[in-house]
Amino acid sequence: MKYPKIFCRSAAVTLGLMLSSPLLAQQGPAPAEPSVFDGDYVTIGGGVAVSPSYEGSDNYTFSPLPVVLGSIGGVDFQPRGPGIAFDFIPDQTDAKVDFIFGPVVRARFDRQNSIKDPVVRSLGELDFALEVGPFAGIQVNRVLNPYDSLTAQVDLRWDVAGAHDGMVIFPSLTYFTPLSRSIVTTLAISAEHVDNDYADYYFSISPAGSAASGLPTFAATSGWKNVGVTSLTAIDLDGDATNGGFSLILLGSYSRMLGDPKRSPVTSIRGSANQFFGALGVGYTF
Repeated sequence: MKYPKIFCRSAAVTLGLMLSSPLLAQQGPAPAEPSVFDGDYVTIGGGVAVSPSYEGSDNYTFSPLPVVLGSIGGVDFQPRGPGIAFDFIPDQTDAKVDFIFGPVVRARFDRQNSIKDPVVRSLGELDFALEVGPFAGIQVNRVLNPYDSLTAQVDLRWDVAGAHDGMVIFPSLTYFTPLSRSIVTTLAISAEHVDNDYADYYFSISPAGSAASGLPTFAATSGWKNVGVTSLTAIDLDGDATNGGFSLILLGSYSRMLGDPKRSPVTSIRGSANQFFGALGVGYTF
């Protein structure tokens, strides 16, 4: 049975698709079986997500959640928040180690709209950011059973839209395993490091902003913005994840704000350092 490399690491980037088990009981190399993931495939889906209205907020909003991922011509593509990443290194059949490298593009709409807190809204809406850069990593296959994997990867992204004009470093570590023939799951830990430009744009309070909002002035600088954990589970609705078709997607994550983003008045006074995200959706693989 083959599971796609892209799906094995998709929970590390906040979205993707998808104890006793006959799969986990097998010993030795995984047997070759036909799979929808052999060669080209695409997964499309959609759902509903609940998330903070801005980074550091304690108000939550609902929003639609589209998902597209797959592999065409040996190039894997996967969602990256609102964005996409391409892995240009083809998977090697039965390889113990796979390498990952390619470009990533991520949009950022934080504090551009849907700001529920009236005090934070009085600071004004921020511009749309478009972060572009490379990502790279390594995936170790068959760690504890014939079908699991452990993936370490990192994004380096720079804003090219003229919003925060800064850089984001996004490392992650993801473990993937099937729980049965119809259920697959991932658990990921990740963090974000931001530079001075990013921190200042989203978390500083200028004298003018202080006068408009009543919040104290604050100067945010570079550092680790947050650390978090994400769990993603996909349940194939016909009982066989290898033949494609429809699946139910369950996603949940928790992150903790750190450093100046945590100390900023938009978080410490008007929001919370504890950030939660959840989503429920349906995907179709062909």
